[in-house]
Order: sequence, then structure tokens, then C-alpha cells
Amino acid sequence: MTKVLFVCMGNICRSPMAEGMFRKAIREAGMEHHVEADSAGTHAYHVGDTPDLRAQQAVRQRGADISQLRGRKVADEDFERFDYILVMDADNYSKLIQLAPTRHHHKIRRLLSFSRKYPNLDVVDPYYGGAQGFEENLDMIEDAVKGLIQDITGDTQAKLRSGI
Repeated sequence: MTKVLFVCMGNICRSPMAEGMFRKAIREAGMEHHVEADSAGTHAYHVGDTPDLRAQQAVRQRGADISQLRGRKVADEDFERFDYILVMDADNYSKLIQLAPTRHHHKIRRLLSFSRKYPNLDVVDPYYGGAQGFEENLDMIEDAVKGLIQDITGDTQAKLRSGI
């Protein structure tokens, strides 16, 4: 089982959108029994809250539902539990590198490091903007999710070949 955690600041916009689109993509790829997804925030501003309604609407228009997700803060055990810890921007990357034990730093990457169209850019927080920001984020997220699935699939195949 490969475990993926998506991280933004408050866990009500970008990371739940990424979790929702990733879950949709793994379901469509027939991988839902082999991959687990979750999301969290680096701050506790919205613990227990549902995703922003604009995020929910934008994701719903692309065929996924994130209405059941609830905000939570990254926990110490997440560094041990997850294989991929994917952040939305440089600020959250820095925050997690400071929090994580050194042995887990290799797990922490920008989500867009898996993107072909938007490599290594930030998924900018759309919270204070309009609906267009959510759509732009989803374009970036969907592209990165494709690359992430390819990475996971390649890693799984390599493990099977080596007998791990």
C-alpha cells in the first residue's frame, strides 16, 4: 500500500482539492486498493472544518466529491506513516522540513515536481481570490496527479521486480 499525504496551510482549499482529484484518478486507474490518500495543513486554523465551498464546487465540476473531508493539522506520526508528503508551496515545504525528522526529508516534495506543464511551481493559495484561482489550481493539480500516478506505478513495478 502506497500512502500519499497532500499538505497546504489550512487544509481547506489546495490539499483537499489535491486529495479529491488524486482519489478520483486512482479510482479511474483501478488502484484504489493499492493507494491511500489523505490531506492536512501545516496550521490548525481549520481543524474539523469542511473544505471551502468554492473548492468543493470546483472539484465537483471535475467529477469528484470532497464534501466529507475535514481539516486537520499535520501530525508527527504522518512523517512515519506516509510514503509521499506533497506540499503545495515553498512555505509549507520549509515548515515540514523543519518539523520532520531528517530521515523522512526525502518524502517531502512539492506536488508540482510531478507536473510536466508546471514543474516546481507553487500551487498558490486561492482562498482570498475568486473562482478562477480554484480552477487554475485544479489545472495544476490534475497535471501533477498524472505524473504522481506514473511515479507510484513505476515504483510499485520496481518493487515487484526486486521481490520487495
